[in-house]
Amino acid sequence: MYCKNIEDYVTNEIPKTNGATIAVLTPNIDKDFIVRKVTLEVGGTMPNHTNLIQHQQYVLKGEAKVKIGDEIIHAKEGDFLYIPTGVPHYYEACFDKPYEFLCMITTKEDEITLVD
Repeated sequence: MYCKNIEDYVTNEIPKTNGATIAVLTPNIDKDFIVRKVTLEVGGTMPNHTNLIQHQQYVLKGEAKVKIGDEIIHAKEGDFLYIPTGVPHYYEACFDKPYEFLCMITTKEDEITLVD
């Protein structure tokens, strides 16, 4: 059993991003998945990239332009996004408010590849 407030986690800057931080919420007690909280400050961006694992994301607050493959989404609070393995995606908090979301991934080994 485990209970900890989401505001009590240590956040770290995400390399190669602008104004983006991450907090890993799942302690090393689960062998199947990891839950992370990602925050993009106003104007924050994450570059176009691919991963070897799928992502499931739930938007906690704010709004952002999220491109997944060829589709551009105006993601907002309450939205659920699914990003398949190997599909390019990027984020831009361009709606004058920070963007926060939970990102659920498997514990399989991942590799991030930047896409031009």
